[in-house]
Amino acid sequence: MRIVIAGGHGQIARRLERLLSARGDEVAGIIRKPEQSGDLEAAGAEPVLCDLEAASVDEVAGILRGADAAVFAAGAGAGSGVARKDTVDRGACALFADAAEAAGVRRFLVVSSMGADAAAPDGADPVFGAYLRAKGAADDDVRARERLDWTILRPGMLTDAPGTGQVTLAERTGRGAVSRDDVAAVLLALLDEPGTAGRTLELIGGAVPVAGAARQAAGN
Repeated sequence: MRIVIAGGHGQIARRLERLLSARGDEVAGIIRKPEQSGDLEAAGAEPVLCDLEAASVDEVAGILRGADAAVFAAGAGAGSGVARKDTVDRGACALFADAAEAAGVRRFLVVSSMGADAAAPDGADPVFGAYLRAKGAADDDVRARERLDWTILRPGMLTDAPGTGQVTLAERTGRGAVSRDDVAAVLLALLDEPGTAGRTLELIGGAVPVAGAARQAAGN
């Protein structure tokens, strides 16, 4: 398969790139900074320079054309303000989805966040509230698209602990933590489970092997 990942230099994205490359898939990662190219090449991915905050749908569709699946794993990141939570976490996701539709790429995965809700109230941290609202709005936009076989993954609190290969994956899991290793492994499994299309799934650490958790989420 050929997989294109938006936010290709992110921590989860690079883990997924390594997994995809190791099993022989062709993977491209969209990045904004040329200096990030070496990290993607080390992960076995083709770096593709494109600023999703400034690109056109046609430009991104050209990158996606011929792909078997698209994964949106981009985010404004730590230190960004309210405005970029909207332009990246919401706007870039909508652009990427528009481009996938234009390129005829149906399988579309989104890395969202547990608690994402377009109507989330401002809390003590207005930037985090803006992040959750942006992610929720992006999820709502993707769920309304009939030309995409989408799956939205909402991990709990992310950690850098080594993956265990065992998770809890369901529409509702309750709060919890999950390693970035295991998030990447679940994304890989979801790419292989078309039966999870049309599902919004929460993810935390657990006791079910990743492949089995994906099969259960697909109803298999």
